[in-house]
Amino acid sequence: MLRWLIPVIASVLLAGCSEPGTGEGFAGLGGAVGTDDGFEQPGPGTELVFPRDFAPHPGHRIEWWYLTANLKTENGEPLGLQWTQFRQAIEPRQLEESVPEPSGWPLQAAWMAHAAVSFKGQHWFGERLARGDLGQAGATAEPFEVWLDHWTLTQGEHPDQWQVKIRQGQPDMDDYWAFDLELTVQGAPVAHGVDGFSAKSASGEGSMYFSLVDIEVIGQVTLGRETLRVSGLAWFDREWSSQFLKAGQQGWDWFALHLDSGDKLMTFQLREQQGQFRSGTWIPADGEPAALAPEQIKLEPMADGGAVPTRWRLTVPDHGVDLTLSAPAGDYTNDGLYPYWESPLTVSGSHSGVGYMELTGYPER
Repeated sequence: MLRWLIPVIASVLLAGCSEPGTGEGFAGLGGAVGTDDGFEQPGPGTELVFPRDFAPHPGHRIEWWYLTANLKTENGEPLGLQWTQFRQAIEPRQLEESVPEPSGWPLQAAWMAHAAVSFKGQHWFGERLARGDLGQAGATAEPFEVWLDHWTLTQGEHPDQWQVKIRQGQPDMDDYWAFDLELTVQGAPVAHGVDGFSAKSASGEGSMYFSLVDIEVIGQVTLGRETLRVSGLAWFDREWSSQFLKAGQQGWDWFALHLDSGDKLMTFQLREQQGQFRSGTWIPADGEPAALAPEQIKLEPMADGGAVPTRWRLTVPDHGVDLTLSAPAGDYTNDGLYPYWESPLTVSGSHSGVGYMELTGYPER
């Protein structure tokens, strides 16, 4: 769940053509977007509708599709990977409006995609940019597909069968890397917050947010001249809004965990000048997901001497959770237009398991 860097896309792709709305503060995302700019804003009472909400929301300013996976090679070695695609609108467009002709070089939106592989203490990262409405990037709900150039997530013959294909660099070169994965989605989407509206501050700013948390993965990852067979678990997030972070919010710490008990846990905090705003969802192996209020979550970094906290203690006493979350040794910075940390995790304490962590707003290396 990032989501402070998206206006950078527009400034890079559309400089001199159109000025996106910006705010003061963290990475240009300081103020909430005003109500007179024509963009829609979700709130309590906004309904999730499937499969429609897998498609873009052109009436909203920002959105993303986000996949993380904790995998193992045939030798049992852990391997993590991430893929994210962002859309940043320059001006709103209603769903019923026709898409402009590409020949006119429309300026309605810009797109950015990130992908990364983490293995044996090394981190491979790639970034791609595109203007909207030219066919170079986009997304559809039926069939579900998200693409930017040759980076694709596509639905197979069955709606619950997906394929992700990413390649970076030139094959047969030492710096080439790629992944080709088959995903089997199990279970219904999990709505976060209040029926899918996820607050991002005590004053009510927020986004629509849901996840698919039971995804089995098989496939292959190529690193240089070596191809590895992999399998494991993935987590998929979908989120959209028209509000940026508030002034004074300095960064984001997000965690998604697959516990060996079969339970899942998502939690995040927005670091503010005066404390933090926290939220999350407890997803039991049996039973209904439960939204977590800020006071139910305790999340603190554990001193490790680095600029980025790579070990955390997370407790949710109401659900018997007392965890230590640890990133593997190495530097897992996604070093793109705006660097941030994205790494796999191991889970120990009251539960064991694996997960992913995204941290934004910390000093650069």
